[in-house]
Amino acid sequence: MKRRLIYAAGILLSASAASAATAAEAEPASTQMDFLEIVAAGGIMMYPLALLSVVGVVLVLIYLLTIRRNAVVSDRFMDAAEAMIRKRDYLGLIAYCHRQNECMARLTQKTLDFMTKYPMASFGGVREVAEAEGSRQAGLLNSRITYLADIGAIAPMVGLLGTVLGMIKSFLQISGGDVSGVRQMELAEGVSEALITTAAGLMIGIPALVFYSLFRGRVQKYIAELEAAATHLMALLHSQVERQQPQPPHSSAQRTREDYAMPIPSPLGGDRPDIHGI
Repeated sequence: MKRRLIYAAGILLSASAASAATAAEAEPASTQMDFLEIVAAGGIMMYPLALLSVVGVVLVLIYLLTIRRNAVVSDRFMDAAEAMIRKRDYLGLIAYCHRQNECMARLTQKTLDFMTKYPMASFGGVREVAEAEGSRQAGLLNSRITYLADIGAIAPMVGLLGTVLGMIKSFLQISGGDVSGVRQMELAEGVSEALITTAAGLMIGIPALVFYSLFRGRVQKYIAELEAAATHLMALLHSQVERQQPQPPHSSAQRTREDYAMPIPSPLGGDRPDIHGI
């Protein structure tokens, strides 16, 4: 009797172990996906999104290094330019501008090149050349940072395209077989691909727009400083040009009485004796 009880208990234990193993095999293994697996699950649209992210990071690093005050207008250049203009060393200032890599140096170089090539031009023409070059430099600064705005607009659109492709893939799986017999994992694969690309597009677009706003404010500030520095140099240059031009001894409004004096006849009625040496 005891031997039968032990045998029955052994059968029950083996049956429970077998049922537990069967349940473990039937239950899907819970695996934790890393970042690269998530990116790979995003589908083909993750490749252009990865390219946009790399370009965005490179642009941000370049702008952090190049869009700064000393690259637009520096105090050292302004001091040197003011000293050379006071000395009227325009050729030396042009040579100095060639060695400087900043917006104010290029503006000054264009202005002085025009002055030296066309010495008879009016100062109004010189001022127009300076204003045109200043507008060009400001446009170059603004056009550079618009690339970040373009990335911020394109990346969510690429993510949306990946979303559409993932949803199309899911519905094709549904339409390719019996709806009630479609495996849930096949449907979830397309939906996860759609959500991953959407999230990736937003993760690229939002920081790009944030940095664009940051650099846009910085560029506007530096453009205002560039305009102020250009106005200062133009006023100084105008004063030097006016001093250099020869002035008539007396203007029409400031002529003295001697300039208007006429010979006065002698009260004696004859010629003046001092003229004939008498």
